[in-house]
Amino acid sequence: MDFTLSNEQRAWQMTARKFAEEEIRPISLARDEIDDPRDTFDWDIIKKGSRLGFRTMAVPKEWGGRGTDFVTQALVMAELARGDSAISKTFSQCWKWSHLIAATCTDEQKARFLKPFLEDDTFLLGKGISEPSAGSDNRLPPADDPKAGLKLRAERRGDEWILDGEKCFIANASVGKLFFIDARTDPNVPLRQGTTMFLVPRDTPGLRIGKVFNKNGWRFYQNAEMIFENARVPHANVVGPVNGSEMKTHQAGDRTGGDLFGDIELAANALGVCDDACGMALTLARTRKQGGRPLLAQQVVELKLNKMHLLTEALRSFVMRVAWEHDHKLHSANAGLCMNFSTDLIQEVTELQSRHPCRGRRDRSARRQARARRHHLEPSRRRHRATDESHPAIDQITWAAFR
Repeated sequence: MDFTLSNEQRAWQMTARKFAEEEIRPISLARDEIDDPRDTFDWDIIKKGSRLGFRTMAVPKEWGGRGTDFVTQALVMAELARGDSAISKTFSQCWKWSHLIAATCTDEQKARFLKPFLEDDTFLLGKGISEPSAGSDNRLPPADDPKAGLKLRAERRGDEWILDGEKCFIANASVGKLFFIDARTDPNVPLRQGTTMFLVPRDTPGLRIGKVFNKNGWRFYQNAEMIFENARVPHANVVGPVNGSEMKTHQAGDRTGGDLFGDIELAANALGVCDDACGMALTLARTRKQGGRPLLAQQVVELKLNKMHLLTEALRSFVMRVAWEHDHKLHSANAGLCMNFSTDLIQEVTELQSRHPCRGRRDRSARRQARARRHHLEPSRRRHRATDESHPAIDQITWAAFR
């Protein structure tokens, strides 16, 4: 397996690194400390990044996008996350659903939605799955319980569908312009047999945005309520067959959460945070003295730095392998395993960084990293299954490990 980067991949990586250092890092801490969660968002940084291709880089070339591969996307995610984990996630959220549009939508739908997405630097994407009473059971719903999982109802009336219900914690909800929405079109069967996916523009009649959640980390990244009150969605916006939402996500290549690369997205983001933590710790060790000697000359510090770099490089290898497998259309349990591995690893690396000798208290950058790692911890608390159809024993072991 050769991970030598091509000239194009290296160019994307260097562009992202320069953008993170010169544009993202200078505003990161200030945005994170704004009181009102709606005001933490900054359109200027999104527009600048969009002009460099960071918003649309996953759209296939035949539809006017950059058509970057998964290895390139993982590299860019990690570099942007070195500047700010939440800003990186805002961009990569658009790649996730660009993949889904390209893999599952009709040519008519692609023409109708991808063109404005490519032309508008402020056009962000999202997907509505979670609800106040439906979270992890959307991911692993009981096979024999129709009441488990999401409750948002969709009823067909002529050439339209009427959606009623609520979604919560939806990424980009307060700033996005187009959303994939999963809704129950047959409430009498289990979730996976009675759910339909819709493309819902922000200006859909009957849709309004509710509360923007004030999180303890990732505050730039907007998570909000989406409230549907007799929202009218044309039948032309149905993605795939009615009651076929699960089939469409399988067609897109994902078996773990309804999107194409959600697991590697989190893992690559965590990699960027770990890279930044290693860099900060090394700088501190080189410049700070204790007992008349640089910290770097003390063995206990050397061992901590060694462990931080060891763990970070292990995660980098895992992320690059999963990205390579995606590019070669190889299905395995590794994407889910990599995500779960990253949620534990980012805790350890950033804790080692933030508890350096001679640091009486955590500095502002360390506090930002601590907030970021809380959001990477959350997926590991979900009941997460990494499915390998050719190795059912792996699925059983993974399920037991993350219960």
